[in-house]
Amino acid sequence: MTPGARVAAAIEVLDNIQTGTPAEQALTRWARQSRFAGSKDRAAVRDHVFDVLRRRRSAAVYGGGQTGRALMIGALRQEEADLAPLFSGEGHAPAPLTDHEIAQGTAPTGTGDRWNLPDWILPEFQRSLGEEADATAFELQNRAPITLRVNLQKMTRDAALAALQGEGVATHPNPLSETALTVTDGARRLRNSQTYQYGGVELQDAASQAVIDLLPPASRCLDYCAGGGGKALAMAAKGLDVSAHDIAPRRMQDLPARASRAGVEIAQYNTAELAGQVGFDLVLCDAPCSGSGAWRRSPAGKWTLIQDRLDALNGTQDDILDQAVPLVATGGTLVYATCSVLRCENEDRIAAFLERHTGWQCRLQRRFNVMQHGDGFFTAHLTRVKL
Repeated sequence: MTPGARVAAAIEVLDNIQTGTPAEQALTRWARQSRFAGSKDRAAVRDHVFDVLRRRRSAAVYGGGQTGRALMIGALRQEEADLAPLFSGEGHAPAPLTDHEIAQGTAPTGTGDRWNLPDWILPEFQRSLGEEADATAFELQNRAPITLRVNLQKMTRDAALAALQGEGVATHPNPLSETALTVTDGARRLRNSQTYQYGGVELQDAASQAVIDLLPPASRCLDYCAGGGGKALAMAAKGLDVSAHDIAPRRMQDLPARASRAGVEIAQYNTAELAGQVGFDLVLCDAPCSGSGAWRRSPAGKWTLIQDRLDALNGTQDDILDQAVPLVATGGTLVYATCSVLRCENEDRIAAFLERHTGWQCRLQRRFNVMQHGDGFFTAHLTRVKL
């Protein structure tokens, strides 16, 4: 596909998203209907679409509209791209710009347009981040880094770096965690690399790894909201005795294979089975959240989130912490974590927990703001005090 044809394809996908189709579904539908598109073409179209979604409001201002074409024009203008060859009308490229489209291009001035966030969330975003709000909003408009967790059960970080380099995957150490490597080139070769298939590395954000690095010593651990099991695997790689649970067990269906590849053992419990398991030294609750700290990776999330949904998430977060309390041994630690930058999902939930439960202390709270090295995360350690 020519560069212009890729732009035209992105416009088609964006128009589909505008009708309410989820971004991933719209991209999959286009790919299935476009068998002629190679892997590089699909990746380029995906990049165009996600670049627009990260900056949808400013793209609409620069492009003068909300259609897929206007958004694509606006996004490319922000990148200072030469639009003429991309909108030539030749082959499968979009039609040339009209006089009206050429006259567009006003720079955004409003906070919501500049930050590329919905207006309703601006007060909470500002309250949550203070002086960091502006920088965080702009960082969320960039592509996220591709980060690996080195499995120290199998190899050192230096050995993983060298092995990946030999397989055409360039990386460098990430400062957020001693197990983290940031991929700088050759990401598409990763999953077929021997280092990955051997279980030497896993895809995992560096701030997520840093959350695990902060865990206190513990002998019997539970990942209460395990999902795909990324944090459970990271805990097990540190030599911890780890069990995993999720309210929807199907989310953990790939965990046995991932654990086998990593060379670790992780027991799995459904909710009924977990009722008989008590006295964990550490219970990690990586709670469902807005995902605002990872909106670079899932930018559609910031446009679909509404106040009612955020309120419901806060209720779910409180419920999860309450449900985990009986599982924690006296003197044990209840660890709360989210990939959110919003105070209502983080510090406010810890304060509300301490109001509901006596005999608990918060011994650590840490924020990881969105940066070039990792996503936005929050974690807090709640300790059941010995009576």
